[in-house]
Amino acid sequence: GAEVGSTSFPVVAVSDANGAPLGSVAMPPECGSEAMAHVNRGVALLHNMTYTQAEGEFRSAAEIEAGCALAYWGMAMSYVHPLWPDAPSDEVLERGASHLADARAHGPLSETVEAYVAAVEGYYRDGPQRSESDRLAGYAEGWTQAFERDPLDVEAKLFSALGSLAVAVGSETRVADQTQAGQRAEAVLAEIPDHPGALHYIIHAYDLPDLADRGVPAAESYGEFVPENSHALHMTSHIFTRVGDWEESIEYNRRAADAGLANPINGQTSFHYLHAADYLVYGFLQRLDDAGAVEVWDGMVGRADGVFDHPASLYAFAAVPARIALERGDWEAASALQGRWPTALSWDGAPHLVAITEFAKGLGAARTGRPGTAEAAVSNLEELALEAAALPGPYDWGTQVDIQVLALRAWMAHEAGQAEEGLALMNQARDLEATTEKNPVTPGEVLPAAELLGDMLMALDQPEPALEAYQSALERSPNRLNSLYGAARAAEVSGDPASARSYYEQLVAGVDAEAEHEYLDHARQALGATN
Repeated sequence: GAEVGSTSFPVVAVSDANGAPLGSVAMPPECGSEAMAHVNRGVALLHNMTYTQAEGEFRSAAEIEAGCALAYWGMAMSYVHPLWPDAPSDEVLERGASHLADARAHGPLSETVEAYVAAVEGYYRDGPQRSESDRLAGYAEGWTQAFERDPLDVEAKLFSALGSLAVAVGSETRVADQTQAGQRAEAVLAEIPDHPGALHYIIHAYDLPDLADRGVPAAESYGEFVPENSHALHMTSHIFTRVGDWEESIEYNRRAADAGLANPINGQTSFHYLHAADYLVYGFLQRLDDAGAVEVWDGMVGRADGVFDHPASLYAFAAVPARIALERGDWEAASALQGRWPTALSWDGAPHLVAITEFAKGLGAARTGRPGTAEAAVSNLEELALEAAALPGPYDWGTQVDIQVLALRAWMAHEAGQAEEGLALMNQARDLEATTEKNPVTPGEVLPAAELLGDMLMALDQPEPALEAYQSALERSPNRLNSLYGAARAAEVSGDPASARSYYEQLVAGVDAEAEHEYLDHARQALGATN
């Protein structure tokens, strides 16, 4: 616990309904002890982004003590998902606003609870008339005011950090904004080493290539303090993926997937399981454990009939089969992928996710000599890019599809013997991708444009610029298998044996020792030859 005087309110250790620890929080003790126990648990679950269970805890608090204003505040908080790709419906916005009205009806409120309620009103005020971006800006502003009112209130400090992270996406000052949010969370962690919000938001704050190393200690701690919470376990892997630590990423996503399966949503397979499964497949592919990747996909297919409809569910079902085909250069399999499956999911509202399959199919067709099929995929992608550009929310999905259009057109030109045009388009795709950040829903692009540029340059017997392309891919995605192998081959062919050796050593160290693959055979041969 924290020293007396270093936080405004007492630090309380919280456990879930089964007694498993959820870390410690420091809420204003405004309700009776029985209701307060549910409020504290609800706040810990909010920080873990386990929103449905959090709402249930706050509802229990209200049933135990109708006058507990924090219970109604908490229910309203549980509908706000600042870093997730979902926005509440008008009906949910009205419900949240009515919970805040209920909180005020149980006044007079203390100064702290007044500040908490006002902070969330910044999100709900005129909710249906405003965009999600505007609502999140109001949330961030409201929590910043609550924190500035009482800088020793660790919960207000953390919710203000979360608000800052929400509005940093797409901002020109994103790295600086996320660094500041991370430092705010680190200050809380220094006081309360097992605070779930501090650990969680540090990981989100440093989930950028330039900052990822700073998140490693929190990633290593978070999984210990929140044992089997799917989202919490999975979040650690955002950092492990960023730094290319595949074994840790696989370990935590395996636990996250199991926890997601153990906690269905409304009787349906949880999107937390599917989100972890996508990261799990990515990790297995980087380790050359193809059997592990296929086993995860088979598990997803077996559960496809009863999936909770959520953007993360759609992303996983689009990305996983595309990754398995594309990462291994199985162009036939890529060209045969089935889009918009499972059919019960809301694909019509997700042009950016439908585009993943179209891109994979088009690239597969281009690489197997079917230009007509590739051309059809490009025209589909161009339509999807326009739809994706019109999506609400701060993340620019339209640009992501534009990159896919350029990359596909590049390979169509290359395969048609138009080498210069192919390279020009592929360079454009790489340059455009360099201006973007990956979305948290993905461990990485299904195929990075810089890596595809390297592949094209190698095919054109230009190993020196290919090496530069692979190196830029590795700066964005350290230890990425295809980029490591590409960089090693490019260095080897261009007469740079020291660099080649270094990349081959990284490749061999990072993959499953039992794996059988031409990359591994070649790397071992090359290393043996230079011993």
